[in-house]
Amino acid sequence: MLWDTHMHSQFSGDSHTPQETMIQASIEKGLDGICFTDHLDLDYPDDSEEFFLDLPNYAASVMALKEKYTGRFPVLFGIELGLQPHLTAIHDEIVSQYPFDFVIGSSHVVNGYDPYFPPYWSCHGEEDGYREYFETVLENIKVYDGYDVYGHIDYVVRYGPNKNQFYTYEKYADLIEPILKLLVEKGKGIEINTGGFKYGLGHPNPTEEIIARYRELGGEIITIGADAHAPEHIAYDFEKVPEILKNAGFRYYTVFKERKPEFIKL
Repeated sequence: MLWDTHMHSQFSGDSHTPQETMIQASIEKGLDGICFTDHLDLDYPDDSEEFFLDLPNYAASVMALKEKYTGRFPVLFGIELGLQPHLTAIHDEIVSQYPFDFVIGSSHVVNGYDPYFPPYWSCHGEEDGYREYFETVLENIKVYDGYDVYGHIDYVVRYGPNKNQFYTYEKYADLIEPILKLLVEKGKGIEINTGGFKYGLGHPNPTEEIIARYRELGGEIITIGADAHAPEHIAYDFEKVPEILKNAGFRYYTVFKERKPEFIKL
């Protein structure tokens, strides 16, 4: 089976599921291991506390469960940082203070708006909204290096007015290509996030074309995650993952332990 290394629990503002429930469901699904990557989105719109992460208690909980399941089921300690260019210093400080196995960098907030919510789309057309999102991703990659993998690079497409009906890699290649080249240059990975299937896109985030292009450009690091916030979404459509990755030119996937990549044959 596979590892699911993008997973949320009650420590994320958008999940209410106890961590042990997520672990038990992962064991039942036959996973080889998991990594908790709960949300920390500082400077979230409207001073929301939804994505503040109680780091001391989060760390203590994961470490206790890691020890409890030693020898039975691997549990890793990760975080998903909501990147914004002005947060680089505080993110570096946070990452240095905790023994994370894995750090995902993601773009959720675009110039003060999260595309998850309608206000982003009330002031953007679909193409403009997608383009501004990718511009923000590229800006984040240019200024910050403290993550291992960039999460769901085309997250914005989940919430666009027409989702991916008119979205293709080729249409936005002038922005996505520099993103992938810079990630490869900096030795950073991407993930195949099967949340795209859950959201009805019929494709992962990012799309198969983006995954293949990352590999063509020399990218070697790819992790697997379902972005689950509830037990029923753990390992969502993971049966599709090996073929997608093999078709993209991968013969392995990646799991980070103590911030170091381990390559596992598909």
